[in-house]
Amino acid sequence: MTSSKRTTSDSPASRVRATGILPDARWCPSPNYGDRPGGTAISLLVVHNISLPPGQFGGDQIERFFCNRLDPSEHPYFETIAGLQVSAHLLIRRDGSVVQFVNLKDRAWHAGRSSFCGQEECNDYSIGIELEGADDVPYAQPQYHALARVASLIMAAWPEITQDRITGHSDIAPGRKTDPGPAFDWEHFRHRLAGH
Repeated sequence: MTSSKRTTSDSPASRVRATGILPDARWCPSPNYGDRPGGTAISLLVVHNISLPPGQFGGDQIERFFCNRLDPSEHPYFETIAGLQVSAHLLIRRDGSVVQFVNLKDRAWHAGRSSFCGQEECNDYSIGIELEGADDVPYAQPQYHALARVASLIMAAWPEITQDRITGHSDIAPGRKTDPGPAFDWEHFRHRLAGH
C-alpha cells in the first residue's frame, strides 16, 4: 500500500539538494563553472548585484555576459569587461523572476579572491546570487520576496547555510567589491526570510 504522505526525500529541499536545480528558475547554462573541491560542504550564500550597462536594467546583457556571448562593440563599458569569464548560480531580476546559470552543486565563478570567517576562496563552498541592481539604486520588492524564498529553500537543502552565513560580496572581498551596496536593506531581507 502506497502512503499518500510526502516523504522527506520527496520534499522540495531534498530535490534541490539532489539535482542542484531550482524548480521555478529559467535555465540559462553558463560554461563558467567547475567542480567544488572534494569533501567541501556548501555552507555560504553570497548576495551580489549586477547591471549591464551599469545602472541600466532589462535586456539580456547579463545573461550573455555570464555565457561569454556579450558583444564588446555594443557599449563602451562592455569593452572593459571583454574576456572576463564569470558567472553566478542565480540571477534575480527586478520583477522577481529567477534565472539559473550554474548547478548549485557546482562551483560558480562569482566571488573571486575572497574570505569568510578566515576561510579563503569562497567560490569553493558558496552559492552566489546576483540581484539585478546597483549599489545606490533601491532594490524592487519582488526581488526581496524572491531572494527570501530562494534563500529559504537553499538553507533547507543545505542546513550548513545559516542566517549568519548569508553575506554580501563586499563583506567577503572588502576594499575590492562594494555590492550589494547601501541600497540593499539587510534588515528588510532578514525579516522576509524569517517569514519563510
